[in-house]
Amino acid sequence: MLAACGGGSSDEAPRAVEAYLQALVDEDSAKLSTLSCKDWEEQAMMELDSFIGVDASLKDAACKQTGSDGDTALVECSGSVQATYGNEQQELPLGGRTYKVVKEGGESLVCGYQ
Repeated sequence: MLAACGGGSSDEAPRAVEAYLQALVDEDSAKLSTLSCKDWEEQAMMELDSFIGVDASLKDAACKQTGSDGDTALVECSGSVQATYGNEQQELPLGGRTYKVVKEGGESLVCGYQ
């Protein structure tokens, strides 16, 4: 039974990060707040500020759990954020950042990155 629970959680953490990234590019502060742990919520809102007024979308975004640190799942993503600032288009790679996902209130929530 424990193995089955562990197996389910290996998909849960990457889905939480993908939903978090989608909320960022959608500029959805309410959703972003519900996808962030209490300790990360303020920082998540600051990240969101950088997307206000920017036309952004995810391109080929895929996340996977790459390990754990105690009760924290470590998740890495590939793909990019396509962002348009005025007439300038930028591609911001999602790689190179390891997201930390914790369980709070039974939910997998993004709680920072390394």
